[in-house]
Amino acid sequence: MQRNSKIKPMKTALLLALTLLVSAGAIAQAPSAKPSDDKKPEASKLLDPQMDKPPVVTHHTSRAGGKTLTYTTTTGFMPIKNPQTGETEAHIFYMAYTLDNPPANRPLMFSFNGGPGSASVWLHLGALGPRRVKMLDDGMYPPPPFEMEDNAETWLADTDLVFIDPVGTGYSRPTKQEFGQKFFGLRGDIASVGEFIRLYLGQNERWMSPLFLVGESYGTTRASGLSNWLFDHGIALNGIALISTVMNFQTLDFASNNDLPLVLILPSYATTAWYHKRLSPALQAKSVAQVAEEARQFAANEYMPAMLRIDRLTSGERDALADKFASLTGLTRDFVERNNFRVELGEFNKELLRDQRRSTGRLDSRFTGIDSDAAGDGPDRDPSMSAIRPPYTAAFNDYVRRDLGFKSDMEYYILGGGVGRWDFSSDNAYADTSSALRSAMAKNPYMKIMIAAGYYDMATPFYAAEYTVSAMNLDPSLRKNISFDYYDSGHMMYIDVPSLMKLHSDASAFISGSMKK
Repeated sequence: MQRNSKIKPMKTALLLALTLLVSAGAIAQAPSAKPSDDKKPEASKLLDPQMDKPPVVTHHTSRAGGKTLTYTTTTGFMPIKNPQTGETEAHIFYMAYTLDNPPANRPLMFSFNGGPGSASVWLHLGALGPRRVKMLDDGMYPPPPFEMEDNAETWLADTDLVFIDPVGTGYSRPTKQEFGQKFFGLRGDIASVGEFIRLYLGQNERWMSPLFLVGESYGTTRASGLSNWLFDHGIALNGIALISTVMNFQTLDFASNNDLPLVLILPSYATTAWYHKRLSPALQAKSVAQVAEEARQFAANEYMPAMLRIDRLTSGERDALADKFASLTGLTRDFVERNNFRVELGEFNKELLRDQRRSTGRLDSRFTGIDSDAAGDGPDRDPSMSAIRPPYTAAFNDYVRRDLGFKSDMEYYILGGGVGRWDFSSDNAYADTSSALRSAMAKNPYMKIMIAAGYYDMATPFYAAEYTVSAMNLDPSLRKNISFDYYDSGHMMYIDVPSLMKLHSDASAFISGSMKK
């Protein structure tokens, strides 16, 4: 399918392919790009005296689900050594929460976020940990100074938790600059996080625990790849929770001759238009789930077949396609036709509320932003990113020092700043770990997969995740091990309190169900 050659605001493929929490400051480029000297971490920022000290251990209580949890927190570094030379090449920072006096068969879950280039802080202080950042109840930006609160929906009620900051994120650093590129890539990242997990299980005598992974966005890419790496190193998982999923980057990359993302994001355009009340009264009267399903049917049965012969449609067929496309997305028919039925994300975010001089968010399309130029082709920024970065940055830096007793003058790379050129090389033309997950599921038929998707997530659209699972061509006996859960929120669905509660309820059932014989 030949793509038109018009220049578009968010055209660079990896600005849309790097799905979770990659801001303009995060350094993640195409595999062929060369790292510039000014993007390399300074040598003085690579090492810290804390890296060679024992972890900091503290004891806490927290209220969750009407109960008091008494737990121990361990905060420190794990050295990652070269298996041939024994030289330490990196230190991975982690924070572990273990319940005191745990019941028998207590599970253990390893958690990380995405980017690549993002620390684990988002899942940690947003959804899973015993303390969370206090946003407004719908997830919108709160007035500073920011606050933290006990997380009534902490997953610590169900499983012990280990939050991992991969090399180049958080406080994790390579020991030498030249070692950095060994970790800054799809394969090196998976291997180093896998090695961390292997070491943690041995040092903490948890080899016989039920084991889980949870990843968000690029963290789902990592988790899917890790599932096979871990199995091949003798570590079988009970389950993986994939939050805002991307396993196959072809589903996200708005590039020439790749119309697939245009089709897969259309249901997210429809749900966003529904949220902002831009649809017809008949469609607005439906639920968001019903609108999503109607858009799925159009995308699969009408839009995609039409794109296969877009230059051979009759005038009547083009008119019908334009009418249906416009009615489901809240865009004008004229705009759809002028874009040759190929509306990329930046264009949609700018156009939907143009008459209100507002743009919609990428991570969470419920958010709206005010641009410097209301007549521009794309948004100036992602308003949903602007709403979350300051509260989480401030909260973590205070929490790790004041509550966890870990003190360092290194910058905590919450989102970019520590990762150089990222190597997306995989077995396919696009980075893809769905094949690794398929292999792991075939080897370990007991492993369960939970996929959590937000209706207003434009970075990792729910229909793209559904397509990826379908394209895995799993045997029915394995496909039944994958479940989907949907939320009336965006990429970080847990910033919305009702979605936070639903996510924990779904995860709790998933964890217990994955341990049944």
